[in-house]
Amino acid sequence: MKMAQPTSSSLKLLCQPYQLNELLGGVPWLSDLTEAARTELLAQSSVTCVEDREWLFHQDAPAEWLYIVITGMVRLVRTARDGSQATIRHVERGETLGELSMVSNLGNYLYSAEAKRKTHVIALPAAVCRQVLDVHPACRAEFMSRLALELTDRLEDLTLVTQCDAMARLVSYLLRQMPRGQVRTPYTLRLSLPKRWLADQLAMKPETLSRMLAKLRDQQVIETSRQRLTVLDEPGLRRLLAASE
Repeated sequence: MKMAQPTSSSLKLLCQPYQLNELLGGVPWLSDLTEAARTELLAQSSVTCVEDREWLFHQDAPAEWLYIVITGMVRLVRTARDGSQATIRHVERGETLGELSMVSNLGNYLYSAEAKRKTHVIALPAAVCRQVLDVHPACRAEFMSRLALELTDRLEDLTLVTQCDAMARLVSYLLRQMPRGQVRTPYTLRLSLPKRWLADQLAMKPETLSRMLAKLRDQQVIETSRQRLTVLDEPGLRRLLAASE
């Protein structure tokens, strides 16, 4: 494996082979691979460093690599035909990017990826990942399941942005950060995104986001403390979302 030179002891630890193997195993559609198979995949991969505001790849470029974030954060951006850009979401440690290219007819990236701070990623050869899906039915089934969830989320995003107000977009985002199914409240979420980035992702201004959060606090639906947000009343959030539809 080719590796960027670690710049700190903590990063050096995170880039140890056993840590990278474990990170790879945490990717749902790679989790059925044996440790030996993950080691073989890592042997054909590399660790890459991307500086703040540097683009990892651009929309419509040939997708030769898929990526897993080790440290840092990456913004996924879709550019429309008229040149306007929309933030799809932000990707953090353990999350993947570029994998949607494997279902693209042309094998191109379907969005661009910009580092929002200094970021280290594992770069996996896309061709090898396709072979993994071909050889391992369980990995392929999980990949397709995750693809369906991603599509559902993006369709919901589209509906919210085009038809719903700012509060509905925020409430929908919070609900999707919680585990699917029944959740006991209070439930605490870690909001690692700076407020201005989250506002951009939700297609609103930072001051609008602050105002919406304050309203939810006043209604005793949530509590906030620094980077933590505690959902006190999940049914209350769902009622707010239903009322805006």
